[in-house]
Amino acid sequence: MNFIYLHDIIQIMTISAEDKKEDIAGTVDRGEVVFSMEPLLIGEDSRHRSELTDLAVDLAGKSAGFKRSLPQSLLGALADLVRAMNCYYSNLIEGHDTHPVDIERALKNDYSADPEKRDLQLEAAAHIAVQRWIDEGNFRGRAVTTDGIRDIHRRFCQHLPEYMLWIEEPDTKERLRVVPGELRLRDVKVGRHVAVSPGAVPRFLAHFEKMFGKVGKTDAILAAAAGHHRLLWIHPFLDGNGRVTRLMSHAMLSDALDTGAVWSAARGLARNDGAYKEHLAQCDLPRRNDLDGRGSLSEEALASFTRFFLETCIDQVNFMESLMQPDRLRTRILLWAEEEIRVNKLPPKAGAVLEAILYRGELPRGDVAGLLGLTPRHARRIVSELLGRGVLSSKGPRDPLLLAFPAALASRWMPGLFPEHADE
Repeated sequence: MNFIYLHDIIQIMTISAEDKKEDIAGTVDRGEVVFSMEPLLIGEDSRHRSELTDLAVDLAGKSAGFKRSLPQSLLGALADLVRAMNCYYSNLIEGHDTHPVDIERALKNDYSADPEKRDLQLEAAAHIAVQRWIDEGNFRGRAVTTDGIRDIHRRFCQHLPEYMLWIEEPDTKERLRVVPGELRLRDVKVGRHVAVSPGAVPRFLAHFEKMFGKVGKTDAILAAAAGHHRLLWIHPFLDGNGRVTRLMSHAMLSDALDTGAVWSAARGLARNDGAYKEHLAQCDLPRRNDLDGRGSLSEEALASFTRFFLETCIDQVNFMESLMQPDRLRTRILLWAEEEIRVNKLPPKAGAVLEAILYRGELPRGDVAGLLGLTPRHARRIVSELLGRGVLSSKGPRDPLLLAFPAALASRWMPGLFPEHADE
């Protein structure tokens, strides 16, 4: 169900109590049985299971190995960059091109004067706020619960201004308000798929929670893929289902793999957008024949999407690991620093500060003057320049200096992470 954001902020409409009662009264449950979305998992006895288990084990090993390979001091900075990346590619899947440079500006309350661009920045900032909340462990164990799924939607919408919660139904042109966290009260059709009746949504979400809520580690990894489609199939909200689903799968993988939020599937899904959406459409199809599982929906299609999803995750872990190879990362950063010093955009010896942090992980501020053989005042000026460029961070004025990964420098420091941007 494709809605269009309304940017006309002339009036902010409110729903009257009478309108609300009429909507609720019209909420129909046509009695669909929850087993109509089976299978929810690829069972142990499935002919597809062995291959998918191998992929899940491979992903678990690669994810753990990548996280262990990173210095503790880099985890937070890399997770910040990955959040911007995840947001950018999730927006791209929705048809919204908001470059990470603009996302980074939004996080500093630097919004475009162009209303459409500003709205996309606000949407991106909302996405990042919710993902940060998930990444900080506040959502652990709740990813597949009805309350948790509604909480993702609620938190995302609550970060948006009121006028961005109004949408237009493309066929009737009716203006509808998206209520944060509220399950839909209307029938919807997504492509060829007619979602379950609105009154049935709570029952289907309860079954979704029951089936995915108590699975072992391997099944939890497989569930991040299977649950991804099945939540979209239920289509619980009036708008925002794709974003909520990707955030839910992100949380499921975080729970199952302890990813540290240093990689994300969203980049791979967006780069294979056509295949991603075709797989989802295939998963809507009914069981083909007696060899296609025992559920109402096609097990073969669900297995194929699960394979695609896991292979995408593995590819993204490998990609991030290649970017973070210590020697190569150090070479790219120091080459950038040399070039900036050469054109007087950074003070001399600034590269030595970056090099020290790359080797040590962090650098006490009091060590900078001695490291560079400069007066404390001169050393403070260099540190101030690096902080101003966003390449260093610190929790406080007396805390150690840490490396940061600004999105504006991603094309130099992390080539391939984002597309090139005209403003860079």
